[in-house]
Formats: sequence, C-alpha cells, structure tokens
Amino acid sequence: MIPAAVLFDCDGVVVDSEAIAFDLLAQDLAQHGLPVAMADLHKLFLGGTVRGLFETARRMGATLADDWPDTFYERLYARLRLGVDLVAGIEGVLAALDRAKIPFAMGSNGSGEKMQITLGQHPAVHQRFAGRMFSAQDLGAPKPLPDIYLYGAKMLGVNATDCVVIEDSSTGARAAAAAGMRCYGFAPLASGTGDRLAATGAHLFHDMRDLPGILGIT
Repeated sequence: MIPAAVLFDCDGVVVDSEAIAFDLLAQDLAQHGLPVAMADLHKLFLGGTVRGLFETARRMGATLADDWPDTFYERLYARLRLGVDLVAGIEGVLAALDRAKIPFAMGSNGSGEKMQITLGQHPAVHQRFAGRMFSAQDLGAPKPLPDIYLYGAKMLGVNATDCVVIEDSSTGARAAAAAGMRCYGFAPLASGTGDRLAATGAHLFHDMRDLPGILGIT
C-alpha cells in the first residue's frame, strides 16, 4: 500500500553521520575508563540521545564529567562541520516522493542544530525538508517514545496509521511501532543491525535505492 506520508530518521538514514559520532564516542569512553567494542557501542547506543548515553555510560563505570554531554556535542558538531556525506540513494528517494506528491518529514532524536549542520551541507536536500525537520529534544520526548512521529504526522496533516517510518535503529523502530506506523528498517549488510531491527517488527531493506520500489512509487 502506497503511504500517505513518509517520516525519516536523520542520522544513518538521510545523512551518513553515525560513523563519525561513534568514533568520537569510542575514543571518549576509552579515555574515561570504559573501552567498548564498536559493535557493542551500536547495540547499546544506536538511536539514543547523548543525555541517555551519558547516564548509561556512567552507570557502566565511565568517569564522565557532569558537563560531558555539552562538551561532546561541541566536539561532535565541530567534526560534523568538516563534512558529512548523504546516505547513498536518498536523493533519488526524495525525488521519487516529490514526483508521487507524497509529503515527507524528518523526526530525529538529535537536536535541531545538528540537523542544520549536517543537512545544511547539502542545500538541495535541506530545501526538500525545509520546515519539516523535527527534533525529539524540542518535544522533550525522545524515541522510543512515539511523540516525534505522531507530531510529524500531525504537521503533515496525515493520519498516523497512514504514514510509514524509515529508521536504522531499533530505538526508532520501536517509536514507529508505538505510533501505529509501519516501519521500514534500513540495514546495510555491513552494519550488523538487521537482527535488532527485525526484532521490532520492522520490514528490512539493505539499499536505500530500493526504497521507492518498496513503497510502490517507481
């Protein structure tokens, strides 16, 4: 069934920013007494918030200062400003949605500033999302709560159950399920995230270029 609207996560779905964030996180945690393998970092923190990450890492023994979330954001933003690629194929997906006259929006656990930094490097894509980039931090209700996706549907004027969500994390997929929305889980074969996404009931796909066909809009 062709959706009435599509709601995208940001990091790892539209912009290829997660490797940068996780590299910085791995370095920080190791420097503060908590070395964690990259695969385990993804299991623990993919799709979460920096504040939630901070609290979990402290419980696990990381000696992070009280202001670590703020300083981490500052260093992450500085690194992201050096350059972030788009996820391969996303431009074609957005163009196909525009041709089909299907509205779309973005719902991220990241901040509005972070979305502006990353998407701002790609003016054509940024323009497609103009006025429709929503931050769960602004709502005070991070995923896996459904609020950000329910809000996105409301802002697009579409019933929640007629929307689909494109996610790359189990946290985000759970938010979609809680909102009563179908979720397509983007799980590149090299990512190792497929099992966790599938466990939420998300429909997996591995190449963003396949999404228009999956949605029935090619």
